[in-house]
Amino acid sequence: MAIHPGAGKAATQSDLVNVPKLVSAYYLNEPDLEQNPEQCVAFGTSGHRGCSYDVKFNESHILAVTQAICDYRKQNNIFGPLFLGKDTHALSEAAYNSAIEVLVANEVQVITQENDDYTPTPVISHAVVCHNKTHPHELADGIVVTPSHNPPEDGGFKYNPPNGGPADTDVTKWIEDRANKLLLEDLVEVELFPFAKASRSGFIKYQDLMTPYIADLVNVVDVAKIAQAKVKVGIDPLGGSGINFWPIIAEKFNLDLTVVNESVDPRFAFMPLDKDGKIRMDCSSPYAMTNLIALKDKFDIGIGNDPDYDRHGIVTPDGLMNPNHFLAVAIDYLLNHRNWSSDVQIGKTLVSSAMIDRVVERNNRQVKEVPVGFKWFVEGLNEGSLAFGGEESAGASFLRFDGSVWNTDKDGFIMGLLGAEILAVTGKTPSALYKELEQEFGAPLYKRIDAPATAQQKQRLKALSAQDVTADTLAGEPILQKLTHAPGNNAAIGGLKVVTENGWFAARPSGTEDIYKIYLESFKGEEHLALLEKEAKKLVDSVIS
Repeated sequence: MAIHPGAGKAATQSDLVNVPKLVSAYYLNEPDLEQNPEQCVAFGTSGHRGCSYDVKFNESHILAVTQAICDYRKQNNIFGPLFLGKDTHALSEAAYNSAIEVLVANEVQVITQENDDYTPTPVISHAVVCHNKTHPHELADGIVVTPSHNPPEDGGFKYNPPNGGPADTDVTKWIEDRANKLLLEDLVEVELFPFAKASRSGFIKYQDLMTPYIADLVNVVDVAKIAQAKVKVGIDPLGGSGINFWPIIAEKFNLDLTVVNESVDPRFAFMPLDKDGKIRMDCSSPYAMTNLIALKDKFDIGIGNDPDYDRHGIVTPDGLMNPNHFLAVAIDYLLNHRNWSSDVQIGKTLVSSAMIDRVVERNNRQVKEVPVGFKWFVEGLNEGSLAFGGEESAGASFLRFDGSVWNTDKDGFIMGLLGAEILAVTGKTPSALYKELEQEFGAPLYKRIDAPATAQQKQRLKALSAQDVTADTLAGEPILQKLTHAPGNNAAIGGLKVVTENGWFAARPSGTEDIYKIYLESFKGEEHLALLEKEAKKLVDSVIS
């Protein structure tokens, strides 16, 4: 895809969303599933997302989804509190209020941040996990109102069941089906309690969720070492829900930490445009992170996060780190600086870098390779059998020092602070340590591309078996693995991964566009990567056409 001429440059007035118009559309536009089935509730890997202009994220959607969650709770005997959080997107406030009306009407005890403040995804997960440790017979769950790093006009709604992590497909499918049935029946079974009275109902508890989370950080990150080394940290919250956490973290642990952008604006007018010319708070994008990258020489390390703080971006004097590079460094460091059990595994998604496999093998541990989606790491993190779970899209979490669960969702706070800990303890930036890994294992080149595909071709790709791939070689090397199920848990990957000694590719159909995505990595240089790309396209096209 061609880079937009405005990428990395300041947004102009014409790039900004009209917030009053957007919020009005949330209340005025009504989905009609019979005439427009595309307006239904649809849970992706991170909940239901959409825009109110497109009639895909409107009041009716949120009332139906919240009632469906209440029904799911009753059916599964979940009677503890529900922790409710929201981020800084314009539609998050409206959807949060809609959810409260339904939750209170269903007599769900809601716990939300005091002063009606924002609450990051990892903080909700941490609260659920900690509550359920001490209240096993009164299980809590959570909702986070966020579309993550999506543009300002989008809304999002995520459900975290009592395991504290992203809901599994069977849960989201149940909620999705129930919500769409409620929509088709004009919401007649949705229970509502007026928002104006909800705060006096006794079912909403405004609680300080910030202090317990921050105080507990000493059990997962060595903040004392960061303070002792006087690591100079620059923070760009990208206008997200964690903005009020950083000053308290700095004060409590005596950290040299500077928030370089204190703006909170539902238009995200302070954001540089992303590669496609849209405003997108993607902390793994060098275009979206332009402002923090410009300050790289003023700090030892920089940290950026997306609006709900489940992603991290690490900036060093060398620039913004590739997410795969930081994951490899983080895993190598943790395996050498934590006294975890020798049999814990490291979780990675099948489209993450093979550098991780080499690092884990050198540390005499095992990789658990799973399909795309953080939900696949939740059980292992909860049990303590998985020390680390990470995605190539810059989301990860890991265990406490004692090997017990910290939380079960992606955590941008601890990953950012871990970058500072790595520098404090080793005296080297994470980017410098990655260069050392390259000297040891080679320098892989990683790429993601999109290729056109019809609906029928996408379905064929999703339904492939390993026997459908008849090729024996790829880019001049013997094929070692043909995978349609992840080796870590035998779950279907919804596509294909082909592995050789020095390269691999994975192909997955898009859930929203007429394309399939190809992920590629080569340890043999540009020429090999180009050949890998050419043959991967040819191979996939041959089996889906």
